[in-house]
Amino acid sequence: MPDDLHARYMQATATWRTHLDNCRPCQTGQRCPTGAQLYERFSRLQDAYNQRLRGR
Repeated sequence: MPDDLHARYMQATATWRTHLDNCRPCQTGQRCPTGAQLYERFSRLQDAYNQRLRGR
């Protein structure tokens, strides 16, 4: 069975990176509103995924 958390984490990573590649404020560390939301989602999913790996 595919790992749903991993899939969501990888999708959030790809979405964030695509946005980052095209957004000057986010590239300089001054996240735009959209970038802030995308980064927050990526960060939360990354933390959840890493926490689960540590628990195995």
